[in-house]
Amino acid sequence: MPTTDKMNAMIESNRQHHEDRFRPGFHFSTPSYWMNDPNGLVYYEGEYHLFYQHHPFSNKWGPMHWGHAVSPDLIHWEHRPIALFPDEHGAIFSGCCVVDWNNSSGLFEGSHGLAAIFTHADTCPKTGQPRQRQSLAYSSDKGRTWHKYEGNPVLAEDELIDFRDPKVFWHPQSERWVMVLVAGDHARFYGSKNLLEWTLTGEFGKGEGSHDGVWECPDLFELPMGDSGRSKWVLIISIGDNPSVPEGSRTQYFIGEFDGNTFINDNPEDRILWLDYGRDNYAGVTWSDMPEQDGRRVIIGWMSNWKYASETPTGAWRGAMTLPRVLSLTSRDEGVVLTQRPVREVEQLRQASMSREDVTVMPEAPFTLQTNYDLLEIEADIDIRSGNGVHIHLKSSGKSETRIGYDAEREWLFIDRSHSGLTDFHPSFACEHGAGLAPDNGKIKLHIWLDRNAVEVYANGGLVVLTDQIFPDAPIESVGISTNSGRVILKSLHIHTLNSVPFPNGAVEQPSRGNDA
Repeated sequence: MPTTDKMNAMIESNRQHHEDRFRPGFHFSTPSYWMNDPNGLVYYEGEYHLFYQHHPFSNKWGPMHWGHAVSPDLIHWEHRPIALFPDEHGAIFSGCCVVDWNNSSGLFEGSHGLAAIFTHADTCPKTGQPRQRQSLAYSSDKGRTWHKYEGNPVLAEDELIDFRDPKVFWHPQSERWVMVLVAGDHARFYGSKNLLEWTLTGEFGKGEGSHDGVWECPDLFELPMGDSGRSKWVLIISIGDNPSVPEGSRTQYFIGEFDGNTFINDNPEDRILWLDYGRDNYAGVTWSDMPEQDGRRVIIGWMSNWKYASETPTGAWRGAMTLPRVLSLTSRDEGVVLTQRPVREVEQLRQASMSREDVTVMPEAPFTLQTNYDLLEIEADIDIRSGNGVHIHLKSSGKSETRIGYDAEREWLFIDRSHSGLTDFHPSFACEHGAGLAPDNGKIKLHIWLDRNAVEVYANGGLVVLTDQIFPDAPIESVGISTNSGRVILKSLHIHTLNSVPFPNGAVEQPSRGNDA
């Protein structure tokens, strides 16, 4: 009999040659069928919980359930049975989890536990219109079993058709729970002492920011301004796909203040701040109840786009998440903005490393490295003062090439996935897109994470981020760096090969109703 390690290696090898060849090596994905928005992100008694929108009977969107996984480190996930099933109130749309530490709800018999606040979605029997209402479920055993609150729904607004995606947190200044949710073209804020009875306290967003699509998946939290002793509030809003907008679904954010009742934007109403300039980061929300001594605000997003999410060539499974990222605030000439960096825990996946310093790249002398490995982390500190830009080529053994480039004249960072592999499943997929990025003292710093199905690019300390799915015709086997004219200097280049996270890990989900959830 082969050892467990050899068996896992054989499974991994076979998987690469069949329909699962795009299964990510280190990005979270569902064991099977459909997955979209992350939900219910919470840390509780040593475990990070990740729930997600899930259809357990198809690889396309359908009646939504809450899938579930837990992790000790945000990287290695144990898949748990489905947590929440559709019921007489409808399907289970997006929402959040919090720890009810003081049993404000009265549901935990003098102790504490997890409360999930989510959207029930059905059809109103009187009008025949879609109906969305907010409901609650609770768990006294660390999220293993869930019980729906008998008084559901706990919040309804009959006149609103789009009314969903609650995010709840405890606001100590006003000594109550705060809920932010979205209603088509704006965010609404509610307050509660017990998680069960909610009162409207404010609205924000009509005419502010981007309205290219319906508003979805809000989040609201406070972040420190470095070591200044000051802080700002961040409101995250995702916007749905609009056929006339090439970017598709994406996520914006606002910087401002929260007075306990509503959000006040610091910026002009027409200033738009994007969380990610790639095509595949949507519906991102942050973990609740992270330990105070940890001090991080960590976000994760659904790594897809509603333009083509149901058509990606992944076989029996469909959907993955971005890397978990730490959010920080930084002051720039144009104002306060968010920066993002992958959580430090992902560095444990490093297997072997190669480093170069002070390498000159010219049109006739490009840099090429055969990696023969498709899971990579690349750190590049590039001096572009004597060149017109730089291109990083991620090439497969076939014809696939994903290009990450910087145009020095335009100060423009971009990804070109036009020839990245399988692209013909949707006309919007093959494209080049990017964002403005000013050099820092004549240099740019790129931190790139390459998986079997995606590439994430963090530039200048996470000031600009681009996340894209790719579907190469064969595993990436080489990294090339070139310039069209002049010369660029690779001040430092570190390429790390990464271990794959074992998959699936832990209990395989079963769509059975083992409790009253």
